[in-house]
Amino acid sequence: MSQIMSGFMKEKEKADSDMSMRTLSTPSPALICPKNLLSFQNGRGSSTSSSSITGETVAIVHSPPPTRLTHPLIRLASKHQKEQANIDRLPDQCIIQIFSYLPTNQLCRCARVCRRWYNLAWDPRLWRTIRLTGETISVDRALKVLTRRLCQDTPPTSVSCWRRRLTDRGLYTIAQCCPELRRLEVSNCYNISNEAVFDVVSLCPNLEHLDVSGCSKVTCISLTREASIKLSPMHGKQISIRYLDMTDCFVLEDEGLHTIAAHCTQLTHLYLRRCIRITDEGLRYIMIYCTSIKELSVSDCRFVSDFGMREIAKLESRLRYLSIAHCGRITDVGIRYLAKYCSKLRYLNARGCEGITDHGVEYLAKNCTKLKSLDIGKCPLVSDIGLEFLALNCFNLKRLSLKSCESITGQGLQIVAANCFDLQMLNVQDCEVSVDALRFVKRHCKRCIIEHTNPAFF
Repeated sequence: MSQIMSGFMKEKEKADSDMSMRTLSTPSPALICPKNLLSFQNGRGSSTSSSSITGETVAIVHSPPPTRLTHPLIRLASKHQKEQANIDRLPDQCIIQIFSYLPTNQLCRCARVCRRWYNLAWDPRLWRTIRLTGETISVDRALKVLTRRLCQDTPPTSVSCWRRRLTDRGLYTIAQCCPELRRLEVSNCYNISNEAVFDVVSLCPNLEHLDVSGCSKVTCISLTREASIKLSPMHGKQISIRYLDMTDCFVLEDEGLHTIAAHCTQLTHLYLRRCIRITDEGLRYIMIYCTSIKELSVSDCRFVSDFGMREIAKLESRLRYLSIAHCGRITDVGIRYLAKYCSKLRYLNARGCEGITDHGVEYLAKNCTKLKSLDIGKCPLVSDIGLEFLALNCFNLKRLSLKSCESITGQGLQIVAANCFDLQMLNVQDCEVSVDALRFVKRHCKRCIIEHTNPAFF
């Protein structure tokens, strides 16, 4: 989409280059541009000096483009020169729809093209979300300028920054200027600390979606001390976060998870992938306070065992999604707890859990009959017997991964294909499966995409 818009902008600028309405320099409402562009300004149309900026991208605010130049030496454009560019023939609603796919910094560049694009680029519907991308952007300063411009009329409800240059200062700006914030994504911003997250949570009471994956300094989520004093002793229920992603927060420990669970009691989606210090005790805290969880991931949490699975099973029929991939301490005992109490489970990722056998798959198939997606790849103890239990009980199965399951043969796949007609994805990479078995699967499951490593089947 960015490439398409770049083509449109070049075409638009070429068509306007000889028009009498063309300005000498097209100002920007909130341009995010590198230093070499700032130094090109002649000083008359720019409201921000570049003398204090060194080698980084900043956000600058200008007045809207003037309608025309009144210099007497400028001659009138010919009829041919006044012809519109192709994109100018589109109605406003179409251009706004195209703009909606652009990140914030590209949208600001579009506002420089002409007066019409300036007005369309500042349509309130486009500023419900701020998305900052690019390695050269000074995120903190861009947020300061944008929120100052927007908070009066259209305060954004969603902010996404996927760059490492965001710091506590930028996050504090968001907390101060976006009180209606509902969604915040700051993945891989490793300069963010607990204090900045506390400010956002305390000053944005409507925040429901928080993604701090890869923020290695974040070890806890709670209200600030001032906010806790102002609220009642039951202030833990005041945090309305429902979706929390703390993937790759390596320093998160059980004590921090305890605080998170106590304050974020409305959680329904929790992702703790590769939080390697989490143990069964941390999961126990979650089950005490967060009883509404529907999706949970503890993939690569190597200290989670069957005792942790017993705690997870307390979610009962509310749990729909669970990922325990590469949790090597989980065996058939933990799977049995899960199958007995979580009968409405739809998705299970148990890849790399080498302690799971055909008995665990049997418990799962007989109790979780509505299972739609199952990944038991790299489970060498699962064989055709386990697949037979799946085929005879889980008729709604759509996705099945058996990658690197050494005991699986073509016979087990044929049983699955003969009973699970809705199968849409099958992964049998690194499995000793014949071409005839793969063709049988394709013949019975017309829409199934087979991922394999057999060069004879295509």
